[in-house]
Amino acid sequence: MFNSPERVNMEKQAATQFPTLESVTRPTVETASAAHYLNRRPQTLRGWACHEDGPLRPVRINGRLAWPVADLRRLLGVA
Repeated sequence: MFNSPERVNMEKQAATQFPTLESVTRPTVETASAAHYLNRRPQTLRGWACHEDGPLRPVRINGRLAWPVADLRRLLGVA
């Protein structure tokens, strides 16, 4: 009936366009992008970072999480 905050957030994420992982040239990507490529929710990746128990380890840049593109490609088997 009414738009819940979660639904609005999901619609916002669906509207965001992410480049293909093969075309990313930066050394790291933000949490939302990494979650998109891994088909997980951003909060899952934040949990991995907090508990240090996920398949990837982020780097912290000025208190923010940055996910190495090389590790994402390795994990997903993308050249």
